[in-house]
Amino acid sequence: MLALLAGLGFGLSLIVAIGAQNAFVLRQGLRREHVGVVAAVCAASDVALYAAGAAGFGPLVERWPDAVVVVRWLGAAVVIAYGAMAAWRAIKGDTTLAAAEDGALGDRPGRRLKPVVLTALALTWLNPHVYLDTVVLQGSVAATYGDTRWWFTAGAMVSSVAWFAALGYGARLLAPVLRRPNAWRVLDGVIALIMLAVAISLLVG
Repeated sequence: MLALLAGLGFGLSLIVAIGAQNAFVLRQGLRREHVGVVAAVCAASDVALYAAGAAGFGPLVERWPDAVVVVRWLGAAVVIAYGAMAAWRAIKGDTTLAAAEDGALGDRPGRRLKPVVLTALALTWLNPHVYLDTVVLQGSVAATYGDTRWWFTAGAMVSSVAWFAALGYGARLLAPVLRRPNAWRVLDGVIALIMLAVAISLLVG
């Protein structure tokens, strides 16, 4: 139980920081577009990476610096593109939270599912920080728990599932504020800045 709780706290300490992945999940939650699928994709990705770290794949990641460099540049390109789209939406200012009208609470069809899922996968798997946090760092800490390392890892997995579900569906609480286009311009502007900061951190290594 202590290992499980330690893993839960450790996982939250890694995932709560606002980054490209969290910003995307938040926006999907606010727009109520494929929220469950996006949260599931992000959580399942983290679960797989945490399992890889606990299984001892951390040293393999560290031995392939060239692969990490390729992922870093691809990830920077994806983040810059998404940030540019957010900046363009902020400039245009034509986004509204139409789904919040009339008390609608279900996910909207919105954009097609495939590009949304691909974006979630790209923002997750093309970010080398994800591998360093989940596979290398978490795997190294889990190894110190010896026979209970999988309980520690299970706690980290639970933290990811709980966080993405809370972030995606909890975003609806902001619906009354985000009915106005100007509020969305501010949100998209903040997202664009977050993406720029993430891209810079990737480009400088």
